Amino acid sequence: MAKTGRAVIAHGQDFEIREYPVLDPEPGKVLLRQELAGICGTDLHNWQNGIEGELVLGHENVGVIEAIGAGGAKDYIGRSLEEGDRVIFSPGTGGYGAYGFYDTPDVAPHFYGGFADYIYLGFENTCILKTDCSPEVAVLTEPYTIGVHAAMRGKVQLGDTVVVQGSGAIGLVTLLCAKQMGAANIIVVGGPARRLELAKEYGADVTINIEEVTSAEERTEQVYWHTPLKRGADIVFECSGFLAATPEGLGYVRQSGTYVEVGHFVDMGSIDFNINQLLMRKNLTFEAVWGSTYEHFVRGLPILEKNEFPYGDMVSHKLPLERVGDGFHALDGTYRLGDEQVIKIAVQAWDD
Repeated sequence: MAKTGRAVIAHGQDFEIREYPVLDPEPGKVLLRQELAGICGTDLHNWQNGIEGELVLGHENVGVIEAIGAGGAKDYIGRSLEEGDRVIFSPGTGGYGAYGFYDTPDVAPHFYGGFADYIYLGFENTCILKTDCSPEVAVLTEPYTIGVHAAMRGKVQLGDTVVVQGSGAIGLVTLLCAKQMGAANIIVVGGPARRLELAKEYGADVTINIEEVTSAEERTEQVYWHTPLKRGADIVFECSGFLAATPEGLGYVRQSGTYVEVGHFVDMGSIDFNINQLLMRKNLTFEAVWGSTYEHFVRGLPILEKNEFPYGDMVSHKLPLERVGDGFHALDGTYRLGDEQVIKIAVQAWDD
């Protein structure tokens, strides 16, 4: 192929751009020209902890097929792939490797993460799906599958009252999936204001801004006020990834309700809470979601493709590779780039 591409190498809390040769794909493998790669909360938490060694991050991706190896290729549900097709893919491959967590970037084929000009889909058992979505919607597929998994694990039913803790991308997609599964009353606890405005557009009935309601006790009181008979929520989804959110959220759940932990894909430490009061006496069901499966991609992508909500509005900012660090710092507590509030930040290697 005789060309080169750039990849962002993360180490510690630093980012470095390196250039590598772009290899022709092997038989049956696919090379993508990266369009967008979302900065995920998992990327952020790994960076906050300090990345050991070197990683090519970026596992929420959409790209256009640049080249296909000899013999051609098909997507996961059997459709033929052609150069120029827009595709998404699952970052996990069932034990064969994971895109976005590549720890030997100087070893060919180099491009195993989304924060780069190209993505080489070379792991065995890669789930690739063609899509007609815009890049801004398609890049949300991987986080959306987490919402699909969470809502299915929580067994949302018609008419349920649901609380979503956290109004970042995972909170917003969980809100969407809970609504699409029949939740009738949805309360979102999060911030800042722009994220909560989008939560309203996505169907939240009540929003509680943690920047304004700073007391956990007052937030709990407001949650109960907005639930039937003021008895608490049927299901609470923790999507913020903050330790203090879990004991607070357990307090939102009604008797015999369900709590679903969604936000802790990275080890952020331990918490202390009263097991007797928050779990046992409530006869509570506790669930936890670990990633998503190919089933969730197959289920979720067609819903995004219907475009029944302004999904793409979630991508508030697109940054070039050179500004990856700015994106991480913006998501590190302030949720602002300059004077602008951020919702979802995506990395863009090429200009539109």
